[in-house]
Amino acid sequence: INEVMSANTHVVADQDGEYDDWIELYNTSNKTIDLSKWILTDNPAIPDKYRLPSGTKITPKGYLVIWADEDGKQIGLHANFKISASGESISLKDAKVNIVDHIEIPALQDNQSYAREVNGKGRFVITNPTLNKNNVQVEKSVKN
Repeated sequence: INEVMSANTHVVADQDGEYDDWIELYNTSNKTIDLSKWILTDNPAIPDKYRLPSGTKITPKGYLVIWADEDGKQIGLHANFKISASGESISLKDAKVNIVDHIEIPALQDNQSYAREVNGKGRFVITNPTLNKNNVQVEKSVKN
């Protein structure tokens, strides 16, 4: 998990023009990673809440965005949950339900994101969003 936004009111729209919550994954490796059937969940009681579809891959040093909007009828990756702007946790699990990453998202204001200072590693900070871009290149709006 590289970056999340829980109160996207006008930063970036999905393919249907909707401003939804989103989760950005980043591949730190030099190999394509197959994320088929990997899981995102915002609820520890439901360990396999949203499974990525078969054939979902992330390219080397690439980004993958999942819209957290509870709208699986839309084209693309749309999780069956939203992210609470008052804060919550998100877990990324592999297809065998092993935790790969877990973050505790703090309360965020409209159009702020919670991003790693360095893509794919390091601590998270509240910042201006950098969807599909290198997090290091942005000025941080709020430091933890």
